[in-house]
Amino acid sequence: MPLSEHEQRLLEEMERNLYQNDADFVATVSGRRGKPNYRLVVIGALLAVAGVAALIAGVIVRQPIVGVVGFALMLAGVLMVITPGRSADSTASTASSTSRAARAPRSSWMSTMSERWERRQDERGE
Repeated sequence: MPLSEHEQRLLEEMERNLYQNDADFVATVSGRRGKPNYRLVVIGALLAVAGVAALIAGVIVRQPIVGVVGFALMLAGVLMVITPGRSADSTASTASSTSRAARAPRSSWMSTMSERWERRQDERGE
C-alpha cells in the first residue's frame, strides 16, 4: 500500500532531521567508504583465484576436503576485496561530524513532532 502525500512529506522531514541530528547513525549506514587499500584488494583477488583453482582441483581429484578448502579460500578472498577500507581521513570526518551533532539542539525535533501531533488532534476535532 503506497504512502499518502502527507505521510511521504512527514517521512522526508523525519529523514532530514535524522541526518541533521544523528551523525553517528548516518556515518554508520551511509555508503561512504574510506580509501581502498589496494594491497588488500590485490591479495584478496589472488586468494579468490587460488580458491577457485583449489575448488576445481578438488572436483577433478574427487577430494571433497580440497574443494571445501578452495571454497573457504575463495570466500576469504572475496570478503577481503569487498570489505570497506578505513583511513585516517574517514575517521577524522566522522569525529568532526559527531562533534557538530553534539552541539546541535535535539529538543527542536521533539517539539516539532509534538506540535504536529497537537495540530492533528485539533484537526480531528478532539
